[in-house]
Amino acid sequence: MTDTEVGPVRAGAAHDGRPDGMVQLLDQHGVRHTHPDHEVDLEPEELLGLYRDMVLMRRFDSEAEALQRKGELGLWAGSRGQEAAQVGAGRALRRQDHVFPSYRDHGALLTRGVDPLHILSIFRGTDHGGWDPVAAGVHPYTLVIAAQMLPAVGYGMGVQRDGAVGTGDPERDTAVIACFGDGATSQGEAAEALNWAAVFNAPVVFFCQNNQWAISEPVSRQSPVPLHRRAEGAGMPGVLVDGNDVLAVLAVVRSALERARNGGGPTFVEAFTFRMGAHTTSDDPTRYRLAAEVDAWREKDPLDRFRTYLTAEGVLDEDFEAQLAHESEALAERLRAGVPALPEPDPVSMFDHAYAEPHPQVQAERDEFLAAWEQHDRDVHAGGVL
Repeated sequence: MTDTEVGPVRAGAAHDGRPDGMVQLLDQHGVRHTHPDHEVDLEPEELLGLYRDMVLMRRFDSEAEALQRKGELGLWAGSRGQEAAQVGAGRALRRQDHVFPSYRDHGALLTRGVDPLHILSIFRGTDHGGWDPVAAGVHPYTLVIAAQMLPAVGYGMGVQRDGAVGTGDPERDTAVIACFGDGATSQGEAAEALNWAAVFNAPVVFFCQNNQWAISEPVSRQSPVPLHRRAEGAGMPGVLVDGNDVLAVLAVVRSALERARNGGGPTFVEAFTFRMGAHTTSDDPTRYRLAAEVDAWREKDPLDRFRTYLTAEGVLDEDFEAQLAHESEALAERLRAGVPALPEPDPVSMFDHAYAEPHPQVQAERDEFLAAWEQHDRDVHAGGVL
């Protein structure tokens, strides 16, 4: 591998290591900057809320990984290092907006109030997502790469046709955000989704978390140009934002969502970040990634950066940190107790949600399955099956 393939910054970077044109409000040293097009002005309580979300997201992630190592989860897709991107995007949403996540967007779900146990139930294999998609405004996780992008566009076209776009009513106008990784941009569904959204002016924000690696493939082997520039070919604006800067992500995504709600159409946002851990708990990143790259990105840790800023501003104090540490530990204890107690799924439940309304073919398959299951029980009781 060459330095270009695995280095922490792509070719064409600015002198301070940032890619050219990247929106940044908080640099890696925690120093606040201004931007002519993207700004946020938050109250101290809002800043602390962002920090709380990021800390709890990281603790959730570390506990989930530990549970998988103990055998309580079948797999885990970690999100360490991507806290600023996910929390910033999640907090930019309004109540009526809808999220179409990938399997790694735990932070976005937590900001929407999804019970963390309902996220872990997927990785334990007890269901396909325990939350109510309508109540939470979050589509179930999509484990197939880029498969959530086309439904996101379809949902956006639906709310558009329902008259929930461009009315000027902040309680009604709706936007959709499709969350995906850099690897998803290499899939055909991504190209189709971008094209449909642009052609139909759908109220969709395409939120790409470029964490530099699609499993073992660096982004340099996926695209010869920065990912956000793909928006030009599709016919929509593209914005590059520092994905480790929660303030910049909040500002950029909030603006893109507002544009979508007002009828301005789709936007492609590339959040430039880094996956600090493995792709999943079945992956060994040391086989394809240099330690020097990880060390370079560790200096840009989104939590350390934001904490430095809040402390310097006098917003974060020891009392709040102590309270947050207690809350983090309570979350961890709840997960450790709750995951093993998740109920085993009813085998027949797989037929219950195939269609919104009863379907004769599904009903026939359900009856056939039940008959076979009952026969199996009879054979076991009769001693005919070991």
